[in-house]
Amino acid sequence: MSLVIAMDGPSGSGKSSASKGVARALGLRYLDTGAMYRAMTWWMLDHGVDVEDGAAVAARAGDAVLVSGTDPDRPTIEVDGADVSGPIRTREVTNAVSAVSRVPEVRERLVALQREIIGAGGIVVEGRDIGTVVATDAPVKVYLTASEATRAARRAKDLEADPGASVQVTQAEQARRDRLDSTRKASPLAKAADAHEIDSTELSLDEVIEAVVRLAKEQY
Repeated sequence: MSLVIAMDGPSGSGKSSASKGVARALGLRYLDTGAMYRAMTWWMLDHGVDVEDGAAVAARAGDAVLVSGTDPDRPTIEVDGADVSGPIRTREVTNAVSAVSRVPEVRERLVALQREIIGAGGIVVEGRDIGTVVATDAPVKVYLTASEATRAARRAKDLEADPGASVQVTQAEQARRDRLDSTRKASPLAKAADAHEIDSTELSLDEVIEAVVRLAKEQY
């Protein structure tokens, strides 16, 4: 298999920025699997599906047509031919994505799509179950984390256009999502046994990217 870097970790740990930076530095493709779950969640909400009803979500899991771009300079996500890169980042979607992503039929479909995109490799893949489920044979696995306060502050900054997204509110919503994702039966958020953990609390983005690039060159 050509190089596959699996980047896992909780929300706000800096996975997206670091993953894109690593992909650029090494000339690799980039896949944001979280965006795929967000896109599915957005579609469910847009079609009036009760996201708390697992059976209802499962029944529609195969209906949305998702297309993920892999250019780290311009990552895209389309649903039914429409670019939803902006809409999937709202708090409404963020607070509903755990309910949708815990449905086995959703995970089965998206994991299959993710593996298809990964193909022969040459890619940095970020998510919550890449090293444990999606690409268990990835030669480089990273678990990126940070303190709860740091992660909440980063996420709140991303949502600064939303007046209700204070750091305190964001931290509470984030803690709820992490709890749900870590305890779900289908592919829970977890650190792979052979993953290298990097705590980004006190690190700059460039330092995180450098650490992962160095690890990739050492391991592959």
